[in-house]
Amino acid sequence: MNTGFQGSSLPDLSEKIKEKTRELGFDICGIARSRPLMEYRPILEEWIGAGMHDRMNFLARDIPKRLDPGFLLKDAKSLVVTGLNYYSDIIQEADDVPLFSRYTYGIDYHEVILSKLNRLLEWIKVLDHDVAGRPVVDSASILEKAWAREAGLGWQGRHSIVISREAGSFFFIGILILNIELDYDEPFEHDLCGDCRLCIDECPTAAINNNRTIDARKCISALTIESRQPLPGNILPLFGRRIYGCDRCQEVCPWNSRVKINNNREFDPDPEIARMTREDWLTLPLEKFSQLFGRSVLRRIRYEKFMENVRAVLNVNN
Repeated sequence: MNTGFQGSSLPDLSEKIKEKTRELGFDICGIARSRPLMEYRPILEEWIGAGMHDRMNFLARDIPKRLDPGFLLKDAKSLVVTGLNYYSDIIQEADDVPLFSRYTYGIDYHEVILSKLNRLLEWIKVLDHDVAGRPVVDSASILEKAWAREAGLGWQGRHSIVISREAGSFFFIGILILNIELDYDEPFEHDLCGDCRLCIDECPTAAINNNRTIDARKCISALTIESRQPLPGNILPLFGRRIYGCDRCQEVCPWNSRVKINNNREFDPDPEIARMTREDWLTLPLEKFSQLFGRSVLRRIRYEKFMENVRAVLNVNN
């Protein structure tokens, strides 16, 4: 395909794309050549075969499609992989109230990142109208973590989350699949976790396996977000007031000890949430829930499930 990018060489064009991602607010960016990631198939099938995906049956469907970006975009040739920091050190002020993962603060990250990736795609199309692309943010059948490594952003830590030298692990991954050739970054081949096992040892429910996968049947994040079943009473005392997600494995990671607070205003916590009391949460009406979380990713679970989590966790961890 003739890109028509005004005679730009592939390195020049790729650098321009990376510069544009920084202009759009992304913290890190790398570019990978599209290919089927067949080496991940045995890992994925073994994990699913062991039932560690719990009731998330969508993860067991269409495994070949999850491995090959060509199923998401015809003639896929390149993946622009971005990272957007969301870290905040603001948490609830009282010590007897619910805890949320930091990524729940602010506007739903799907909305924020898709907007940025679409703006990137439109910018590229101005240079060449024949370019086709598809933005992906945690909502299509693709291995985001594997592609972050392929694009040189970092390595998959023992907690299964991608760690970047520059950004730690508190960042969202957004991918733009393109049908043009670009200059590709080298995959990140190093494992900089070394002998560290803090994330495994500090996981409240021992959900982290030794092969960098997670047992969703025990994972607080999976149980409080993805599961539609009541929270399991046998491990509920280990939740530690966490009602939506869990950041413990990232909080103890040494690579996050120097992480910078994000400059992305979309993810600023609502000060009202930080000030709420235990009683405020236990008596939270639907209208207030909608006001506080109407544009947050937390809206993924219905109000009834949210309040069920609040009552179950606070009544055990009082």
